Amino acid sequence: MAKSKYYVVWEGRQPGVYKTWAECQAQTNGFPQAKFKAYESEAEAKAAYAAGWKKAFSAAAKSPGAKPGSAARSAAASGASGGGSPQEVELDSISVDVGCSGNPGIVEYKGVSTRTGEVIFEHPPIKKGTNNMGEFLAIVHALAYLKQKGDAMTIYSDSMTAISWVRKKTVASNLVRDASTQEIWALVDRAEAWLRNNTYPNKIVKWDTKAWGEIKADYGRK
Repeated sequence: MAKSKYYVVWEGRQPGVYKTWAECQAQTNGFPQAKFKAYESEAEAKAAYAAGWKKAFSAAAKSPGAKPGSAARSAAASGASGGGSPQEVELDSISVDVGCSGNPGIVEYKGVSTRTGEVIFEHPPIKKGTNNMGEFLAIVHALAYLKQKGDAMTIYSDSMTAISWVRKKTVASNLVRDASTQEIWALVDRAEAWLRNNTYPNKIVKWDTKAWGEIKADYGRK
């Protein structure tokens, strides 16, 4: 008979100590930078909850055999990277990418199912823009799409710059605003306004190309 575990949720929908993995998942799945960890006994779990996640993850990092629940997931959610893959790919997710002919140049983007590669949405070519601006628009498009569906699934992008812009709710591009760039700047302005006026539970994770290969939405133009 499998030994029961206790799950501490420090950051989630409702922090606390839970007796089942299903209860833990209900509090953490889709919650930005959720922090949780499994323990062998209720007493140990309660002590860890009282001590806080920083102490728990610090202790886990010093112990090679420890398995700190969401330490890897939290690192991925915050855009961290390092030696090796930060987590397994969440297949039930959306991956976005940009096709860019020149940089700046013609930009198009799409979002696909990470599991199947099926195209979920795509934007036709924009006359002039940059790769990172296209990635930014793709992420916001995915966020708006998932919010409309009430879905908290993860979004993958291989542009850390675009992910940073989404978190800051502003695009810091040097692309000049003129007649040739009017279309993409209008889309960016609208996307920034959406971010300022909406909240979302979705994680936005940097795709680890080195560990996982090209992102599923890749246009194959490299």
